[in-house]
Amino acid sequence: MKRTKAAAFPQPVRRALATLCLGAVALAAGCGSDGTDSGTLAVDSGTPVTTPPQVVAKKPNILFIMADDLGYSDLGAFGSEIRTPNIDALVRDGRILTNHHTAAVCAVTRSMIISGTDHHLVGQGTMANSDPNYVDENGKPIPGYEGYLNDRALSIAQLLKDGGYHTYMAGKWHLGSGLPNATNQGAAVGTSAPGQTPVSWGFEKSYALLGGGGDHFGRNGATAYVEDDHYVTPNTTNFFSSDFYTSTIIKYIDSSTGKNADGKPFFAYLTYQAPHSPLQAPAGYIDRYKGVYDAGYEPIRAARLTRQKALGLIPADFTPNPGRDETVAVTPATANWGTPQASYVSATRSVAQGGVDTRVMNANKKWDSLTADQKKAQARYMEIFAAMVENLDDNVGRLVQHLKDIGEYENTVIVFQSDNGPEASYYEFSGKYDQDYDTKNADPAVFPTLGTPAYKGTATIDYGQRWAEVSATPFKLWKSFPSEGGHSVPTIVKLAGKAPAQPQSRVTGFTHVVDLAPTFLDLAGVSAPTNPATPLYDSKGIDRNAGKVVYDGRNVYPITGLSLLPTLQGKATGPSRTTF
Repeated sequence: MKRTKAAAFPQPVRRALATLCLGAVALAAGCGSDGTDSGTLAVDSGTPVTTPPQVVAKKPNILFIMADDLGYSDLGAFGSEIRTPNIDALVRDGRILTNHHTAAVCAVTRSMIISGTDHHLVGQGTMANSDPNYVDENGKPIPGYEGYLNDRALSIAQLLKDGGYHTYMAGKWHLGSGLPNATNQGAAVGTSAPGQTPVSWGFEKSYALLGGGGDHFGRNGATAYVEDDHYVTPNTTNFFSSDFYTSTIIKYIDSSTGKNADGKPFFAYLTYQAPHSPLQAPAGYIDRYKGVYDAGYEPIRAARLTRQKALGLIPADFTPNPGRDETVAVTPATANWGTPQASYVSATRSVAQGGVDTRVMNANKKWDSLTADQKKAQARYMEIFAAMVENLDDNVGRLVQHLKDIGEYENTVIVFQSDNGPEASYYEFSGKYDQDYDTKNADPAVFPTLGTPAYKGTATIDYGQRWAEVSATPFKLWKSFPSEGGHSVPTIVKLAGKAPAQPQSRVTGFTHVVDLAPTFLDLAGVSAPTNPATPLYDSKGIDRNAGKVVYDGRNVYPITGLSLLPTLQGKATGPSRTTF
């Protein structure tokens, strides 16, 4: 089934209180505000643009790189002590977006990247594949909450493919797992089931981890990965997710460049699985950070704040969020915890709506309240996290160098961002970590295996909310929460053309992940469908096609984001945005 993109078409946006996901909840200016209205795309006057990038004759390649659960302060360019020279180098050739927002969870963000519109419209109203809170009287998901991209979505990949681009994808997908013409969709092989994987959304070559996460050493089972239209199991010898996805996207790019060049540009969608849990890293990386985090959470966070002020990301008089209050004991579960009868109080179910049970809450101690063994384990978790980020950066450097080697770097637009804020909620809310978890991991027989294939612990290694607070510096909370820490992400854009004579400015006005699709179309010179769908009234007189456009015989929701290209080129401060 062919999919497509949409125009910047006025669209009433449905907002559901039930989802914690949409980062656009916060329209106030984030870090680096220069006093402009947060609804305006502002260019920081502290580093004026004097030379716009060189105009290139051919259509640019577009390389979109996304990390998974990387916090706002986890890159050197955003104040981190973690070594990320290759990603930081993109800042010198482009722009740093200091007020860029996503959803607060991954699948929701990904749906908006591909479709360019509100996730409630295109199947990812929440992150759950089948949320029982959003079903009709027949038990079927209500429209917009299917848990995968639905047939009312456009696809930026398909639009660019139709516009003459090669389209490649490698990495985490998390937007549906049904293969085209496959029995797992309830259709016999050979029938016309459309599929939910990248090949069905316009990617001509793809190698994807279908789910939301998995073992970084590739040990995820026979149906975890798909290559184009079939399941595949990777060779796990010397396998590490970031290394593998980088090599795969390079292979795809090489299929249409260099000696294989056919004159067509490429759109490459590289979606790293790192540094999403489980915390794991290739041999040699972890010990590079030995001892770096022994001082604990507070000194590392304070050092990041100091660097952010020096970089001009936050004002010198900025008052940081102090972090969550300390709890030193596990919150007890209620009677029905973990049973089918449980009705949890949550963002989607209040007490008035029948929520009576509360989940187990693990202790969130501050550093000085930890035992020596707990400190040892906690420091190691952050060493592994940093190792994952440095490995990711090395892979970005390998890819950038390859583009230079084949003569494609100058003609490639590169966008780097995270999908949401850092992860802490699993550690906090799951109730699956006993109080002795850190102590067990500090055992001399276990400690050396942390983050390696040899680790045999019963729980996935995660770093918890205190390190997540560090990653989210200077913001409050983390992934899953509709606060700045959940949806403000580090973002860098390198445009095509030779690097300007001096560094480009920071974009400090509010930008959002839905703006990427129209920006890519603008770069490619590809138009969006604009033909309004024929009205379709239901028994209540409601037009079910209101706001939709027609593409390839389907009635779809148009792209509602705003192109950032004029702002990125220094030609405009951008259109005013006051609502979503």
